[in-house]
Amino acid sequence: MSREFGLIGRTLTHSFSPTYFQRKFDHLGLDNCSYEAFELADIGELPALLARHPDLQGLNVTIPYKEQIMPYLDGLDASAARVGAVNTVQFDAERGLIGHNTDYVGFRESLRRFYPPRGAQAAALVLGTGGAAKAVEVALRELDIRYWLVSRDPMSRGLTYGELSPALMAEHTLIINTTPLGTYPQVDTYPAIPYELLTPRHYLFDLVYNPQETEFLRRGREQGTQTQNGFEMLCLQAEAAWAIWNR
Repeated sequence: MSREFGLIGRTLTHSFSPTYFQRKFDHLGLDNCSYEAFELADIGELPALLARHPDLQGLNVTIPYKEQIMPYLDGLDASAARVGAVNTVQFDAERGLIGHNTDYVGFRESLRRFYPPRGAQAAALVLGTGGAAKAVEVALRELDIRYWLVSRDPMSRGLTYGELSPALMAEHTLIINTTPLGTYPQVDTYPAIPYELLTPRHYLFDLVYNPQETEFLRRGREQGTQTQNGFEMLCLQAEAAWAIWNR
């Protein structure tokens, strides 16, 4: 029986997921499995995609549809309900399309290895407020790391980039980029934080993994910070998705 999996998003030329899963299928000898990137101009195209691919048994979801996909699903796993965003869709024979979130698990486990401070010493700035930021928030709460959200626009529960004072930058030693800034091919873009205030005490985590070193990470490295891209997170969330699809 043919087993088809895929990724939906608006622009997917940068995605490593098809390569990752094809290598996995080859390694496991799963000749009946395939994985394809499906670019959708609008989430409203999803029903037609599903009709064209009756052998689909699982989907990953990326920008900008992690929240927009919810009305098209038959239910949400606790992980997706808690995060408020979906990055994995399970095709359940009895329950229908069930949304999950494995982003936060992948991020949590990758961050646990990367950022040692805990307790009162642990504090983060989360750049961006989209679906990826919501997954990061859940992981930070589970790890008991306090944080501020940072956005270009004023928010009731966050900061703007212009409010990142020397004191705030010194206190928050973990800075996480959840925006798509720096993603290939727009590799010259980066979040507008005051990089001159970074020190070797800082840890920069970028959810972007293509390119391997974004401008955000490069500027941090030049200030002596520890840096981590999103590749390990990608692998961890992909393995969690694979486990869900094979329940």
